[in-house]
Parts: sequence; structure tokens; C-alpha cells
Amino acid sequence: MSIWVRVGDFVATLASSALTSLVEAVRTAFEGDPETRRRVSFSIAMIALSAKMAKADGIVTDHEIRAFQQIFSIPESERTHVARLYNLAKQDIAGYESYAAQMASLCGSGHQNCACLQDILDGLFHIAKADGYVHEKELAFLSSVGEIFGFDEAHFEAIAARHVHLGEADPYTVLGLPRGTSFDEARRRYRQLASENHPDRLVARGVPREFLIIANDRIAAINGAWEKIEKALKAA
Repeated sequence: MSIWVRVGDFVATLASSALTSLVEAVRTAFEGDPETRRRVSFSIAMIALSAKMAKADGIVTDHEIRAFQQIFSIPESERTHVARLYNLAKQDIAGYESYAAQMASLCGSGHQNCACLQDILDGLFHIAKADGYVHEKELAFLSSVGEIFGFDEAHFEAIAARHVHLGEADPYTVLGLPRGTSFDEARRRYRQLASENHPDRLVARGVPREFLIIANDRIAAINGAWEKIEKALKAA
């Protein structure tokens, strides 16, 4: 069954209340089905946090809408439910900080740096950069969400570097490596990241197949960073 049918069924049961009770509602609705709970919670986190991020710079551009639609390939029959959830999130008086903290407690194991939370942050970056520029208020929003999710500064910079040019050390930052790393060590790190971020790994931890543009973006950034580092080290 498509994840959108499950999300649509869930949203149809929601009262028109604020999203403060949404996390507990997801936990309760899918208590006996942890795999569906992970997939639904990921989808809802992406929709709701995307809506809250759209307000970060005060403008929702056509590019951001198209990027949202790229990630969310929603069947016509389920678009009303998704739109309702998106609008609820925009109108909710609760701050995104509270909601992100609740999602962190629900997503995956709940441990710091949970891989599923990294997937959510990558999806948010994909939308934020759609107009060719991550606004400083969007970057502040994403940095704050990263802190709430438990990422330290180095981990957040590695994620951001896949989407935003951070200067001369960019390829090394993407792979989480210091300059001066040996060729063999850099290659081992690259192979580790490529294995950890294979699309099948994302599906196994709860990312619905409908969202795998996130995995493709990430692998492309990792491959691109390694190509630059490999070329430079071989030429040295």
C-alpha cells in the first residue's frame, strides 16, 4: 500500500487541532506496526517541517513549491489530505522547535544523530535550495533543527556542504575529513559513506521509496566530493 494512502487515512482522522498532539497520535495509531510508523512519521515530519520552514524567510517561491512536489510525488486522490496537513503546520501556533523535538523522539531509535533525522534534514535542504540560494533565515532554521536533532557542528556542516558551497574545504567537509588525510583513509571513508547511504539503506530505516530523490542527491554529492579529493591527492 502506498505511503500516501496511509498518511491520507491518518490525516483524515485528525481533529482540526494544533500539531502538538500529532506525534503522540502517530505513535498510538501505528503502535503495533513499527515499520509503518517509521514511514508515516518520516513523511509527516517532512511535510510539517517543510511548511514551517516556508515561513522562515517570509516567502514561498515557485521553485520551493516545485521542489516540494519533486520530493512529494503525491497521487491526486491524496493531495487534499496532504494539503490539509501542510496548512495545519503553517497555521499551528506551536514553534517548530517543539515540533522538531517531538519528531526526534519518534523517529528511528531516538538516539542522537539518528540516521532518519539526517534524511529529514537533507530533504529540507533540498527544498530550501530550490531557488538557487539558501536564505540566511532558512539556514538558521535548518541549523536550529539540526541542533534539536542532536547533530554537532561538524555533522551539520557535513550535511550542509552537500547543498551549500562552504568554501575551499567543501569536498573534505562533505566526507567529514580533515585536510591532510591520506589517500587510503579518504577512500575508506568514501566507501563507508557510499555504503551507508545506498537507497536500500534509507528504505530499511523508514524512508518511503517515494522520497528517494533525497538518497540520489546525497550519493551524487558524496561521489562528487570524492572525485575532487581523489583527483587532488593523485596529482600531489
